[in-house]
Amino acid sequence: MHLSHLALSDFRNYHEAVVEFEPGVMVLIGANGQGKTNLVEAIAYLGTFSSHRVAADSALVRAGTPGAVVRARAIGGGGRANTLELEIISGKANRARLNRAPVRPRDLLGIVRTVVFAPEDLALVKGDPGERRRMLDELMVLRAPRLAGVKSEYEKILRQRSALLKQLGGRGRSARRPDPYAESTLDVWDGQFAAAGAEIVVARAQLAAELAPHVAAAYRAVADSDRLARIELRASLEKEETRLADQGAGEEAAGQDLTDVELVRERLIAAMQALRPAEMDRGVCLVGPHRDDLHLAIGDLPAKGYASHGESWSLALALRIASFELLRSEDEDPPILILDDVFAELDLQRRRRLAAMVGEADQVFVTAAVPADVPEELGGVRYVVVNGTIKREEEAA
Repeated sequence: MHLSHLALSDFRNYHEAVVEFEPGVMVLIGANGQGKTNLVEAIAYLGTFSSHRVAADSALVRAGTPGAVVRARAIGGGGRANTLELEIISGKANRARLNRAPVRPRDLLGIVRTVVFAPEDLALVKGDPGERRRMLDELMVLRAPRLAGVKSEYEKILRQRSALLKQLGGRGRSARRPDPYAESTLDVWDGQFAAAGAEIVVARAQLAAELAPHVAAAYRAVADSDRLARIELRASLEKEETRLADQGAGEEAAGQDLTDVELVRERLIAAMQALRPAEMDRGVCLVGPHRDDLHLAIGDLPAKGYASHGESWSLALALRIASFELLRSEDEDPPILILDDVFAELDLQRRRRLAAMVGEADQVFVTAAVPADVPEELGGVRYVVVNGTIKREEEAA
């Protein structure tokens, strides 16, 4: 998989930009604030419909304009080509075209697959569980695009169920009037919540298990260390089942795995029923995939709070390289790899080891503030980015 053309309209600092690319390594050189990261952000957005830098799509639209457009021509295995167009409209739903025909935006998912590593990824190790859930979910959708719809449905149900819990109880209220209609409505939401949540939990658990050996191998290669890097999904369902069993309010779920969607659905319903009084008192959903975490460890110690800065960088990078390797192992069409301002954060040995690891990608985009940050052995075509203009190095000279 590689992009042969990219066109941007009113995306970030770009009014209009058109650039051609080749397979292999594409190096974008430019001082901070010139637009090199904006360029790769647009490429990554085509793969996940999300930015690795901001949560709100409105930040992607150039100031003073109603919307942005990202167009790309993607060349897949066997030379098959697709032209994708995604219109990002401030305050409204995105619009999409595939080979000039209008489609639902989600129909573009899976055509361009990207794996991004950026300085923000240090939060995967040092940050909150939400950062790690997001990484898992983006990779989950790249593997199975239909799960984007499941995740969207789950988030909608979560909001509705949380609102109903607040209506039924609410934090700080010492007494509640019975509301049979509202509680029967909650039963309905419980069933929908469990059905969507079970699919997500099972997909995450499977993904974490398959990703684990790739993480261990990538960490060993990047860090040049014999210490084992380990990852494991810590599902809130299992945590709450254990806590409820300790309190005598539920059955111990020891030995049950997270591979059967129907069984996980039943376990979620049972946990919600046991937790209902506490949920109504607090007005929040206390169990479900929105409370899962991906546990990271180096050796026998959790990475968060114990790993050094260099170890944390190596582990964050290993998570992304492992994601690339997993996707590459499943499909003859390797994803596009994006290394956004990464080499400046690594020492010389890690730079060289990373350069040697990325050579198997069909296309790699590398951004750097200065040419010296990019190892010479990486080679590739170099572009200069200045104030929203992109030129090949030989043209800019």
